[in-house]
Amino acid sequence: MTETVQKSEERFRLLPAPSKFDNGVVKFGDREIRIGGPLPKIAENEKLVRVTSSLCPVCYRLLPAVIFEKEDKLYIRKVCPDHGEFEDLYYGDVNLYYKFDYWEYEGKGPKVPYVDLKSPCPFNCGLCPMHHQHSALVNMVITNRCDLSCWYCFFFAEKAGYVYEPTREQIKFMVEQLKRQDITLVIQLTGGEPTLREDLIEIVRIMRESGVKHIQLNTWGGTFAKMYLEDPEYAIKYARELREAGVNTIYMSFDGVNRRTNTKNHWEVPYTLEVFRKAGMTSVVLVPTVIRTVNDQDLGNIVKFAAYNMDVVRAINFQPVSLTGMMKRNMRNKFRITIPEVLKAIEEQTNGEITRDSWYPIGTSVVFSKLVEAITGKEQFEMANHPSCGAGTYVFVEWRNGEPHFIPLSKFIDLEGLLEYLREKTDELKEGGNKVWIGVKLLYNLRKFIDKEKGPKDFDVYEMLRNIIVNHNYEALGEWHYRTLFLGTMHFMDLYNYDVERVMRCDIHYTTPDGRVIPFCTYNVLNDLYRDKVLKEYQIPIEEWKKVHGEDSIGDKMKYRRIASKLEEGEVYKATYKPFIQ
Repeated sequence: MTETVQKSEERFRLLPAPSKFDNGVVKFGDREIRIGGPLPKIAENEKLVRVTSSLCPVCYRLLPAVIFEKEDKLYIRKVCPDHGEFEDLYYGDVNLYYKFDYWEYEGKGPKVPYVDLKSPCPFNCGLCPMHHQHSALVNMVITNRCDLSCWYCFFFAEKAGYVYEPTREQIKFMVEQLKRQDITLVIQLTGGEPTLREDLIEIVRIMRESGVKHIQLNTWGGTFAKMYLEDPEYAIKYARELREAGVNTIYMSFDGVNRRTNTKNHWEVPYTLEVFRKAGMTSVVLVPTVIRTVNDQDLGNIVKFAAYNMDVVRAINFQPVSLTGMMKRNMRNKFRITIPEVLKAIEEQTNGEITRDSWYPIGTSVVFSKLVEAITGKEQFEMANHPSCGAGTYVFVEWRNGEPHFIPLSKFIDLEGLLEYLREKTDELKEGGNKVWIGVKLLYNLRKFIDKEKGPKDFDVYEMLRNIIVNHNYEALGEWHYRTLFLGTMHFMDLYNYDVERVMRCDIHYTTPDGRVIPFCTYNVLNDLYRDKVLKEYQIPIEEWKKVHGEDSIGDKMKYRRIASKLEEGEVYKATYKPFIQ
């Protein structure tokens, strides 16, 4: 443990647990939540995969749940004594599930817990001693105001009935709390719409000065487009100042390339990307919320769009929709999509170039973390997520006749063989093997896993891997990121597919002004217990907000109203979507 963390521990005491467990009941504020129920039965045409815990979507009762195979898919079933049986699709492909499950890692857990342990998961967040994973990405909500009102959004101020905007002192405190984990800090500023805060640049600067290594800005992008249309130079200046203050990556909504699939920001994105180009903001992640029957037929086009804009777009993170709120089963079936269906759609819509077999669970990155740890003797950052939480792949883009074509890593690297080999070498190092000799063998054998004939013609993959694994040269990793597209997918849960084992392995967290660090799928799914409770405690009443900031800063008066025809007339818009106009 570092001296900094030790000093932090000397002055820190565990925060009180948010609930108490007594005689089979969790008491959470004025709410009582019961524990236990019958183990669901498995039919003859079903195969049990594992038993876990889940929640009743109506009363939050903690229930035993079964995950089982049926017709080559996985389903989750639980039975509430008061509200009956609930069944939902858990994972849309059995074979992919087992492939990903093979690469499961337990996770180290946070070095220090934040809250006392008084109740079972997920009623004791967080982070409590039961949690298996340190923070990898931390969301910090800096406003709940938004100039949009998307139907599938988690929250915004008008729905809440109050404004939440933490002060700069509270922001500094939250960063200090995160530093107790003694890890590389990666924080995403989110909302609401963060660019509505007039002091955003100063907030970014404070975070950078406080030791945050990587800062992401989560936005729908409209602020930059609006600025550009009014005053291009001012828009570019604003984006450049954000970058210079410390924003590394823009995490931007993007649900499709046409008007129907992307009603949120289809018209604004071309102008937003133009601002980023001119401001030198060259790390944009496109974030599609994938909804079955709404935009799942447009996923291949999203990948192609990223390829056409690779001068600023570095990655895509597909997020299957979390079906929040009470929803009948037929509606869930209409909108529900899981990671395997997303990967299958991408395969079909890229003419088989990016196959579903190209993807690997996030946990495979732990293979590299453990190898570097064994070589250097220094503890490494880990992402030991539950195998069902997410997946990713890298693809090289090759241009033929002005059209993008995709070469995933798995086409020219034997990834499974390489991962097994690296795992074997890690075990040798842990058992006291000679580092120099093992390093030499690594260098020699890496080439065996690479088929240069099938890979990109102008990039030496072996040299890149050698620099990263053996020399720990992360400039090589930076070049890798700028030569490839990273494709990721992360499926956040809802009350119907809730799996407590996934919560305990979550590494995407929220930080709050009361000092806690809360997993994503408790913060947003049990929103009345966590998110809304915390935000309401630190609220600014809307009327009080209006007195200070004016009527135009909240409510209908600040909502964005586009004139689509005007935006479509712009040359930037036409050029951006030209490859997709039939």
